Amino acid sequence: MAQFTRIEVAQVMKDTGMVPLFFHNDIEVSKKVLKACYDGGARLMEFTARGDFAHEVFGELTKYAIAKLPGMVMGVGSVTDAAQASLYMALGANFIVREDIAIVCNRRKVLWSPGCGTLTEITRAEELGCEIVKLFPGDIYGPQFVKGIKGPQQWTSIMPTGGVSPTRENLSAWFAAGVACVGMGSKLMAKNDDGSFDYEAIKTKTLGALEIIKSLRS
Repeated sequence: MAQFTRIEVAQVMKDTGMVPLFFHNDIEVSKKVLKACYDGGARLMEFTARGDFAHEVFGELTKYAIAKLPGMVMGVGSVTDAAQASLYMALGANFIVREDIAIVCNRRKVLWSPGCGTLTEITRAEELGCEIVKLFPGDIYGPQFVKGIKGPQQWTSIMPTGGVSPTRENLSAWFAAGVACVGMGSKLMAKNDDGSFDYEAIKTKTLGALEIIKSLRS
């Protein structure tokens, strides 16, 4: 079951300002990536469950986080339906990213973050109790979309993913527009020339991005 309430998860999202996104089908590689993000200061991870037997990797990764990485909030994205959401919640997911699973997540007090692309979709999600809406792909909508939403709905918390990068220029644009936090995947998950993950670079990029976010908010 979840280790954190949905209110606690939403607060960590807002406090840290960033959620790394990641998937790999090898549990040992996944542990090293998670540890690199954690050592860089990240306290959330969205495991994008897109591969075969992804739930098995997530279950082991969550056990590792509970045992070795205190305060790390594990969640899952790319969930297809309520049944899959229930499976991942049984494996310890603290938040779920998907549009149509509000009822099953609300029943378990688990934060759910739907992908929204219009004011109507955002309003509907908030009517169902959504704390933070996901904007994807962020590079298509852009910071101007966030400004447009925040004008009439200052209470709306938005997390863009897709096209977000750990640079001051990119992060400045998003946070100036009023995002609550950002999700970052490929731009954060640095790799070596041979395609393997560069764990030290991931740690450094995570630390740098969080420092930029902190400075933008001060």
